Amino acid sequence: MKKILNLSTLIKKIQLSKKKIILLKRNLDYDNNKKKIQSINSKLKNLKFYKNSKLISHLYKKKNILSKNKNDIIRITNILQDIECWIKIFIQEPDKIIEKEINIQYKKLKKKLKKLEIYIMFHHKHDHNNCYIDIQSGSGGIESQDWTKMLLKMYLKYSFSKKFKSKIISQSVGETGGIKSITLKIKGEYAFGWFRTETGIHRLVRKSPFDINNKRHTSFSSVFVYPELKKNIHIDIKPKNLRIDVYRSSGAGGQHVNKTESAVRITHIPTGIVTQCQNERSQHKNKHAALKQLISKLYRIETEKKKIEKKNTNTKKPSIRWGNQIRSYILDDSRIKDIRTNIERNDVYQILNGDLHQFIETSLKMGL
Repeated sequence: MKKILNLSTLIKKIQLSKKKIILLKRNLDYDNNKKKIQSINSKLKNLKFYKNSKLISHLYKKKNILSKNKNDIIRITNILQDIECWIKIFIQEPDKIIEKEINIQYKKLKKKLKKLEIYIMFHHKHDHNNCYIDIQSGSGGIESQDWTKMLLKMYLKYSFSKKFKSKIISQSVGETGGIKSITLKIKGEYAFGWFRTETGIHRLVRKSPFDINNKRHTSFSSVFVYPELKKNIHIDIKPKNLRIDVYRSSGAGGQHVNKTESAVRITHIPTGIVTQCQNERSQHKNKHAALKQLISKLYRIETEKKKIEKKNTNTKKPSIRWGNQIRSYILDDSRIKDIRTNIERNDVYQILNGDLHQFIETSLKMGL
């Protein structure tokens, strides 16, 4: 009987799935999970006679997460082993019923693997939160300002593809329609998780449309992504460390924009961090929104400083210059290269229209 299953293709897919499981085991610290669960069980046994409900609840929660991760890996491994057994049977006796079972099990394996991979990608504390994106043009005048505008369009389109809601919080418009700086708020499930690895310097190389000699220009813009924090996050901000300025909004808003100084800019004097909001008509609401941004920025910067153990760092943002870029967009060569993942693509305009999925998903799977 003629074989009805493409075994060579399936075996390659199974080998790839095995590699993914090995990577997941490493990321989940699978080998040490059993010891950790035993240690927690021992602690719980000693605590059961004491009225320490908060600690007991915390330990149970930790145990449940560790157990779930361990059990998920076991289930996926069992499914993969079942598929391999079915393949051996199929080689000996090709049959449509066996083929159907193999396909059912493989679909189940793919679904469970994808679900666990997504869980691994979003392991940071605030990955499930909404987020803010600051885009700041570097030196270079209209070139960099136009590049910032292009990045804004790219992120808005990527956000739309993820079914997120985007809102411009504040912006500073350049002389020729470009953007000096802009802050976006992105709302959606795992918004911060999806965007956080975009923090860094983005470098553009192209023949300038603003140069009458059509010379090649290099422009830089910085992107800084930080989560919207919930109310239970405490950051101590002293009023004396804040400078609050009000000004007239520069965006849309009709006659109201010309009559009232509703936009608010807050400067945190010790760090020099500035946040602003101009999208509400109420000065009070704009002040509240700018303060929320400031708290989120300070928290993200503080946690990053601890993580990389750097002293006397006033900002997480890298300097907007050569050597700090995370991605290069070389338009006249039709080439975009992501420095961290080594992914290189030639569909330049597709990427500039929001097709960032490969860059972002790869960087998340790499644990960046």
